[in-house]
Amino acid sequence: AKEDAAEVVLQVNGKLRGRIFVRFGASKEELENAALSDPKVQPFLSGKQVVKVIVVPDKLVNIVVR
Repeated sequence: AKEDAAEVVLQVNGKLRGRIFVRFGASKEELENAALSDPKVQPFLSGKQVVKVIVVPDKLVNIVVR
């Protein structure tokens, strides 16, 4: 049986900060927006500059901040 949602790991600077479930095949933009707006990730982004967002579809989103 195949699931209809992928568990995507959210990371900030390579450290696990949360997980979200999205449909398989979600676009990189959708994943990036979902990760940046996730309430568990927000505290780690406040007051910092987002340098880069690395998206591996259906697997993970890593937000690099400085």
